[in-house]
Amino acid sequence: MMAAATSSLHLSALLPFPPDLVRRRQRRPPRFSAPRFSHPPSQPLRIMADGDPIRKWILEEGGASRITRISSVGGGCINTANRYETDVGSFFVKTNRNIGPEMFEAEAAGLDAMFSTDTIRVPKPWKVGSIPRTRGSYIIMEYIELGSSRGSQAELGRQLGEMHKTGSTDQGFGFHMDNTIGSTPQHNPWTADWVTFFRDHRLGFQLKLIKEQYGDNDLYAKGQRLLEKLPLLLQGLDNVQPCLLHGDLWSGNVVADSHGSPVILDPACYYGHSEAEFGMSWCAGFDPTFYDAYFKVMPKQPGFEQRTELYKLYHYLNHYNLFGSGYRSSCTNIIDSYLAVAC
Repeated sequence: MMAAATSSLHLSALLPFPPDLVRRRQRRPPRFSAPRFSHPPSQPLRIMADGDPIRKWILEEGGASRITRISSVGGGCINTANRYETDVGSFFVKTNRNIGPEMFEAEAAGLDAMFSTDTIRVPKPWKVGSIPRTRGSYIIMEYIELGSSRGSQAELGRQLGEMHKTGSTDQGFGFHMDNTIGSTPQHNPWTADWVTFFRDHRLGFQLKLIKEQYGDNDLYAKGQRLLEKLPLLLQGLDNVQPCLLHGDLWSGNVVADSHGSPVILDPACYYGHSEAEFGMSWCAGFDPTFYDAYFKVMPKQPGFEQRTELYKLYHYLNHYNLFGSGYRSSCTNIIDSYLAVAC
């Protein structure tokens, strides 16, 4: 999902959802401790109640003896983000006053899975939990000082390829928990084959949401015809191996740290076909050096360009669900083009 960039820290709270969209926005379980992120002001620290779980974790398990400053590092319509500065360094904290910890638990699980590959930098998640006396939740994670540019595209491509090569599972396609793509639910049941997973839990689910939310029966009907053709359109992928995907890799979720090393944020992780990672390439800004470096690690397969358009469709459908019919034509153009060649 798309978001605005900032030079201050973690962009994971900065998704650009209009206010009217707030209503929607397996491997082994991750090693983070269940319940990180609060809603303090961006002025100098004020005295907080002893019952504040964020402050409590930072001052106990986080190893700090005092919090010296809390400052806002940007925000959006879904989450609020703050930097907690302490005598042992900084922590990045996101909070949501209206959503329980499940969303942040899924984010932490994805970050932890990517972190465990030791291939590309992601912020390490530390704690997820509920905010007392509210419906809200928080997530505390490593604070990464960001640089002023996105860093080397070639290095990003190489490290992403290494993550895809290293992050594997023998459980099939899916993830050990559901998560979200933007604010849309993303279901990840373990599935034996890729075509079935992508048909039922990616394209099929998004088409169903469009029909329910917008009553777009015409697009839904065309989409159902496409789903019937999917085994033909994705033929030759019977032996594709599941690999760990970031799942929402667009320019707003790619930054560089203060040393210029790539950092990827705000995942919607699952194990899938490596090429599905490029479904958001229409707004990722990857240049030729990125692809050259990536394909040196993960060799390009015949039909890559044709399949990428199908993988883009998933994200265009999701944008239709999140932002409305302005994305309808992109969806119909892709569907129509595939139906024309699959007759």
